[in-house]
Amino acid sequence: MTSYSAAKATPVLPLPAGTWEFDPLHSAVGFTIRHLGIAKVRGRFNQLDASLVVGEDLGSSSVSATVALDSVDTGNADRDAHVRASDLLDVAKRPTMTFRSTRIEGGGEDWTLAGDLTIGDVTRPISFAVEFGGLVESPIDGGTHAGFEATGELRRSEYGLDFAPGLLGEVVKINLDVQFVAPQTQAPVEAQAS
Repeated sequence: MTSYSAAKATPVLPLPAGTWEFDPLHSAVGFTIRHLGIAKVRGRFNQLDASLVVGEDLGSSSVSATVALDSVDTGNADRDAHVRASDLLDVAKRPTMTFRSTRIEGGGEDWTLAGDLTIGDVTRPISFAVEFGGLVESPIDGGTHAGFEATGELRRSEYGLDFAPGLLGEVVKINLDVQFVAPQTQAPVEAQAS
């Protein structure tokens, strides 16, 4: 009876198993940082790739993502060029920011995604609060789309990004809106042959 109850309670993602396809046209990664301690500067990265593998349970499910740091966009070309330069992000030295999940927890609409975030040659643990937006069949492509919003934050100095401490805030808040498309089911052999 105990083993049956434990098996019944094994948490799973509310998604069909398989490798889900990332939808870059309906996904974005944004950030917010304090400027002079009195206002927020908002920006985004325009190049994001991600992977979602749904297993039979949370332990066999995983999320990974890669952001091209030179795709930073704060709405001001001169500022963006400065952010990419060697005295700030130094995208020649730190071309990407990558995330690999280590743990997924939760249920319903609210989840926690923990993992390792790497910027340049520094890797640190990070955690995101994730809201599951639901599943819907797209009238455009006919695929089943899943939507998620994830929020988290990092401390710049922990990644060696401790430039301009009086000018820019220490904490960078990250917000992701992402969509994935369900794996295509294999067509029956008879249908493939015809």
